[in-house]
Amino acid sequence: MVSSRVLQLLACLVSLLSAGAEDDSHLVIAPQSPVLEIGTNFTATCMIINTAEITADDLYWNLSKTTVSKEQYIKINKTALNVTIPITSEKPEWLFCLCKRVSPKVVLNNGRFIHGILLVKGYRPEKPENLSCVAVQNGTYISPSIRCEWEVVGRQTTEVPTTYTLIVRQVLSGETHYTSTPAKTAQVPLNVFPSFMLLDIWVEAHNKLGTIESEHLKKDANYFVKTNPPSDVTVISEKSFPTSLLINWAHPIASEYLRLMYQIRFCRLGSHIWNYVPLEDTSEYIQSFRLQNLRPDTVYVTQVRCKNSQKNHGFWSNWSNNATERTQEDRPRSKPDLWKIVTEDGIKFICKDPELSNGRITRFDIMIQNPKDKIKNGSSEWERIMVNRSEADSSSSHRKITLLKKIPLADKTSVKVYVTAINSVGKSDEALLVIPANANEFAPVEELMVWPHEGQLLLEWKPPTSTAVSEYVVEWVSGGQIDWQRERGSTRHTVIKGNLERFVCYNVSVYPIYSGRIGNPAHAEVFLEEGAPVRGPTVKLNGNPGRNEAKLTWEEIPQHSRRGFITNYTIFYTSGAEIHAITVPANTTSYTLTSLSANTKYDTWIKASTIRGSANGFNHSFTTLKYAPGEIEGIVVGVSLGFLFVVLMTMLICFYKKDLIKKNFWPQIPNPGESTIGNWSPDYPLKAETPKENCLSGISVLDMDICDGKCVIEEDKASLPLKKDKYLSEEHSSGIGGSSCMSSPRQSVSDSDEGGDMADTTSSTIQYSSVVASSGYKGQTPNSHPQQSIFSRSESTQPLLDSEENADMVVQDGSRQFQHFSRQPCCTHNAGNKDTTNCDDFSQLAMEQQEIPQSLDFCPLEEDNEQITPTDELSADWLPTVPVSSYMPQLGGYRPQ
Repeated sequence: MVSSRVLQLLACLVSLLSAGAEDDSHLVIAPQSPVLEIGTNFTATCMIINTAEITADDLYWNLSKTTVSKEQYIKINKTALNVTIPITSEKPEWLFCLCKRVSPKVVLNNGRFIHGILLVKGYRPEKPENLSCVAVQNGTYISPSIRCEWEVVGRQTTEVPTTYTLIVRQVLSGETHYTSTPAKTAQVPLNVFPSFMLLDIWVEAHNKLGTIESEHLKKDANYFVKTNPPSDVTVISEKSFPTSLLINWAHPIASEYLRLMYQIRFCRLGSHIWNYVPLEDTSEYIQSFRLQNLRPDTVYVTQVRCKNSQKNHGFWSNWSNNATERTQEDRPRSKPDLWKIVTEDGIKFICKDPELSNGRITRFDIMIQNPKDKIKNGSSEWERIMVNRSEADSSSSHRKITLLKKIPLADKTSVKVYVTAINSVGKSDEALLVIPANANEFAPVEELMVWPHEGQLLLEWKPPTSTAVSEYVVEWVSGGQIDWQRERGSTRHTVIKGNLERFVCYNVSVYPIYSGRIGNPAHAEVFLEEGAPVRGPTVKLNGNPGRNEAKLTWEEIPQHSRRGFITNYTIFYTSGAEIHAITVPANTTSYTLTSLSANTKYDTWIKASTIRGSANGFNHSFTTLKYAPGEIEGIVVGVSLGFLFVVLMTMLICFYKKDLIKKNFWPQIPNPGESTIGNWSPDYPLKAETPKENCLSGISVLDMDICDGKCVIEEDKASLPLKKDKYLSEEHSSGIGGSSCMSSPRQSVSDSDEGGDMADTTSSTIQYSSVVASSGYKGQTPNSHPQQSIFSRSESTQPLLDSEENADMVVQDGSRQFQHFSRQPCCTHNAGNKDTTNCDDFSQLAMEQQEIPQSLDFCPLEEDNEQITPTDELSADWLPTVPVSSYMPQLGGYRPQ
């Protein structure tokens, strides 16, 4: 039965859709433009019309380009296919019905086999809640418009908005007024405000998914009235009533329209805590009220409001403007709060105004017991002082603190002070403070703890166990500011009630009071809130830096700049890119940097840290010394001592080795006159002669002819290329002139029997010899006698002299000296003639010849000259001008032989 009805409905729907469908489409979806509720399921039907090419088996569904699962399909017949999908999202989506490509014709007519609908989604309207309406006062009448507002909890979408209609209906007349709005508040205008008439007010919420109404408000019209606040509110202070104020006001609307009730509230100036007058006292239709039990000499702020006098009807008006007035003065009803400050040079007594001063305190009456405790007529002597308020020291911003008196400290003497506060009306009761001679006799509180909590400082302690405490005084000091509060003797914990500041260190003390006597206090330091320091400490050097170290000092940061407890200091120093850091405790104010480099510039600064942060101080630069103090003096002293030691050791060596030094640096030159000179001749062998008395020892004179002289020249010439071999040859080791014109070499004087020992030491012996051709004095005509060549030989073991190392000097000086000897026959020894002359004549002649220096001219040797034998005759003119040397000059200096 149900299926037949469904088929009938579908048939009707198909006929309707086929009539309205386009001629070129063979698919259609029902419903065409649905508005769907989010959270429900939606069923759509796709129908085939005007074609038999395809069936329902060829259809499928797509939702937002996603193919719907076949499990959600329901085939109704060959031409209709259903699909059911859940509606979950708020975003609109397209639903398409499509046909599979089952034949080429379908492919060619693909546009005829597709159809889609847009799914619009939304929420059903929610029921408006908490409907409230008000009719405000306009001038002296009530406005004819009623304004209402309500709350809606549900959601809505942009595609399916909800509209609200506010309806106001007069129950008796049936007159209805309404207005529509998408907002949650609306105002309905009426012709006139229907006072004392019953009204019915409600709100309808509706959209495409449905309509719903709010609860109905059926109230008297005056129930919705809200009047203006009372006007002309005034407060009067009466001198005879220092604890009361009289308030007057005017009605905002006439009683013919509405009878009102009032409410009054008041508070002290500066306070945010209001005190309300009970409604039972102001429920009548009144225009004045007297406030009572107020504090004298106190400024109060007063406000008044009104509403419909019927219970639970209408709305309270706004509060009236503030009305401010001060109560009259009265005698102080409490004692002044007396306290003390102990300084190095005395005690300062300070006090606060009485808590119930009831007026301005003009002066204080002080009575102080004489510190010297004088006794007069059996009673203690007191000092009375009047302190006027104009002379007082007021240093507190929230409570007046007055300096009363300063007295010097008295050892072992108790001090009692009584203080009375006086205003314009009267004086207060006396306040007593006793400072005992020794406060240590009274035990302090135990285990005092102070900590910040939610912007306040909390205190907790344990009372002394020895004596009962009458009260406690909690004192807090910051810089030069001091404040205190009193607590009962049974108190174990409290909160500081003063105005405290963040980042300020407070020294909190708790004093036990024993019947007016001050006990020994307990102290603690605390911050209400800690922060990072304002700045770091300023570092400087303590003295001059050393070579590898520098001592840094700094002062503690001022208390107001710390903003917290310093946990540690960090010292930074750098000489380039590398930064070194050293952390030291908070109680440290100096540190010595070590392992620094010499002659290096360093930058250093210090960072101070708290639990909330840190701050750096200013940089300070210094340069280490190149040398450590005393190092230069040590070097100079060391070098001086070393030099002195070397000098002393040198002097000692010179003293003990003077003979060796003299022998090496100042050798003794032997006397040539003591040398042995042998005669040399080509015809006779050399033979040493014994020197005679008064004659030059060691010098021999040989007779040589012209042949011998020439042979010597030729021999010297021939020996030039063989000079090195001659000096190294054992055959010629006996002397420079060891060779002759003979075919066989001649034995030198050193090779004789008398000089046999010298042959063994030729390596360390230097022999001197010279052959000189005597040509007579300069300017004299040579005689026809044969010239004599003299070979002189020295047996000295000394090294060559400077003149001997110089070839020119050897030739010149040697020839000059020996020329004198060759020209004197007195010392000449001939081989065939034994006659000799006196040597003294020869010495005299030699001295005369030294005064007349003459140069000896040498005849150049010709390389082409043939060697002349001793038998050859030589020209007499040639001999005097050809001096011949028997040895080659040593141009290179000394050569070992």
